[in-house]
Amino acid sequence: KVGMVMLFVYGLSGLFSGLAGVMTASRLYSASGLLGNGNELDAIAAVILGGTSFVGGIGGVGGTLFGALIIAVLNNGLTLMNVSFFWQLVVRGLVIIIAVTIDTFRTRR
Repeated sequence: KVGMVMLFVYGLSGLFSGLAGVMTASRLYSASGLLGNGNELDAIAAVILGGTSFVGGIGGVGGTLFGALIIAVLNNGLTLMNVSFFWQLVVRGLVIIIAVTIDTFRTRR
């Protein structure tokens, strides 16, 4: 049963990745393997801010979507304030460090 669930989840992940690639290519009228470079930090930050624990067993889709909303608002706000890209990365890194610290204290109890 676990093997079938894993197969289904990996298949679903591939399907959504392909769909995201098609949507990106149609929006930009171009396709390149480098278009998503640099978004890994935002994805990790969204998952961590959404409440997913590194230890496992805690987390969900709703929290991850909320974390993605926070990251998007943070990125847009920093861009609108004309903050340089370097400092935007620093702020995102600090947000991740704070979220990991909170998660560490939460799982210790």
